Amino acid sequence: MKKKILVVDDEASLTRLIKTNLERTGKYEVMTENRGSNAIEVAKEFKPDLILLDVMMPDMDGDEIAALIEEDPLLSGTKYIFITAIVRRGETAPTGSMIGGHLFLAKPVKTEELIAAIENALGS
Repeated sequence: MKKKILVVDDEASLTRLIKTNLERTGKYEVMTENRGSNAIEVAKEFKPDLILLDVMMPDMDGDEIAALIEEDPLLSGTKYIFITAIVRRGETAPTGSMIGGHLFLAKPVKTEELIAAIENALGS
């Protein structure tokens, strides 16, 4: 059975690229959302196994969404990984570092690293 991944990022071109690359593996069913404020409702409908969350978005930041995920009884067990351009790979933190105990990947994220992080988070 394919794992469900929700990608939440305000950059539509990035969400399309991630969706294409993940679906190409045949392991994932991917839904994208480009408005942070819609992420919780989309997650409740889609019921993802994991959410990829951009840290900075214009209408609602990833940490705000993560807090709502953890508070919601329907979503509280959902795993998530932050993706951020705040830190670039090799600057102040390597890819695969932690924010508040949760994994984050620095943009631009390589597909192989993203898949490895997803597999690790899902225990696959």
